[in-house]
Amino acid sequence: MYSRNTFDAADPQWLAHRYEPGRDQLLYRFVPRAMHADGPFLTDELVGAQPSHVADRAAGVAAARAHAAPLHFIFHSAFCASTLLVRALDRPGVAMGLSEPVLLNDVTGIRRRGERTGADLARLLDEAMALLARPWGAGESVVVKPSNILCALQRPMLALRPDARAVLLHAPLRVFLTSVARKGLWCRLWVRELLEGLLRDGLVDLGFAPDDFFRMSDLQVAAVGWLAQHRQFAMLVQQFPDRVRTLDSERLMADPAAAIGRAAALFGLPADGVGEHAAMARHSKTGAAFTPSDRAREHADAMAAHRDEIEKVKAWALVIAERSGIALDLKAPLLP
Repeated sequence: MYSRNTFDAADPQWLAHRYEPGRDQLLYRFVPRAMHADGPFLTDELVGAQPSHVADRAAGVAAARAHAAPLHFIFHSAFCASTLLVRALDRPGVAMGLSEPVLLNDVTGIRRRGERTGADLARLLDEAMALLARPWGAGESVVVKPSNILCALQRPMLALRPDARAVLLHAPLRVFLTSVARKGLWCRLWVRELLEGLLRDGLVDLGFAPDDFFRMSDLQVAAVGWLAQHRQFAMLVQQFPDRVRTLDSERLMADPAAAIGRAAALFGLPADGVGEHAAMARHSKTGAAFTPSDRAREHADAMAAHRDEIEKVKAWALVIAERSGIALDLKAPLLP
């Protein structure tokens, strides 16, 4: 019997939260299943006060590999209801959903700092996925929604897990820009941070010189980040045509039961009961009651307040997309 008072590296409740490469150790936090619904992401804001344990990486990985569940992914480009989707697929006896585990962010940081490369980096990424794939119950799969800062690692993750499948979820360009405008200053700063990471990852090939980004507005920077991620999704479809499917947030919200059912089928999960999941009736970040009508009203208000800026940036981004050969409509749709 697993317990919060006794560390067991095979117990998935002991979340492999952080990796310290200097000491080659893992920091675990005890995060029971029910707690995952208390916040949108598995960051310190949610789990930082939980009981902890530090263990050598090799021992933790060995225990995880001895208890492995099928692993699948929801890759997303932000502000597209990805938290709702992973929550809706999280059903005891079927699958456990992990929302943005920080352990994978640590691997991205190690890659960006050049501390691991090539086969060493691939081994570390493989081990991180093994640690997250410990089963929560007999026959259960694990569905991981990584942060979108892992954009450069999406292809390696699928290559290292040939049985894994992925939903590639995005918001349409205008919806994405509206979300950035609506969320205010913190989000305008965040899209610049996102672009900085995409540049460091070598994923922005849109014909711009480095100085050009300093002359862009916040929404232009947001559009560049969206285009770079959209190109990455198109490449994933091309490389893994039988294992990935694409979905946009508006299709998801228009018929969530159908979209969630199709996602479950893609992952080999039973789809019965997904239409009644509580995640579809509350705000994915706050937990408050929140309907698709509430979401549409928020976007309409933001569009009315920022219409001129949004429309001009969208028109500009469409020119960049055409010039760069980026199709706005992705192939391999999850919904027909």
